[in-house]
Amino acid sequence: MPKEVRTELGRITLSDEVIATLAGVATTECYGVVGMASTRLQDGIAEMLGRENLARGVRVHGDGDEVDIDLYVVMGYGARISEIARNITEKVRYVVEGATGLKVRSVRINVQGVRVQGPP
Repeated sequence: MPKEVRTELGRITLSDEVIATLAGVATTECYGVVGMASTRLQDGIAEMLGRENLARGVRVHGDGDEVDIDLYVVMGYGARISEIARNITEKVRYVVEGATGLKVRSVRINVQGVRVQGPP
């Protein structure tokens, strides 16, 4: 459901895809995050076809000028999950609120897997 931001100059309508893309980029920039996990079958198909989708692994929902963000991530082995989750939460909240003006009510992080790096 699109979110609407009103300013003195008019109104801006933001799709959930835009908010998800912002959250996905912020998440993948965090140390310890190896990648995003797919939340839908279509995302898996798009990945097999080679299309890059920056909103993969992100669900956005909410009402009015507040949003809830669900993230599905894959972390690197040996990383301290609680510390990385705190960093992700802070960065996603900062990026989304700064870029859109919407209030991020909650960020839920679902660790879908841990990737072990093989020998070089």
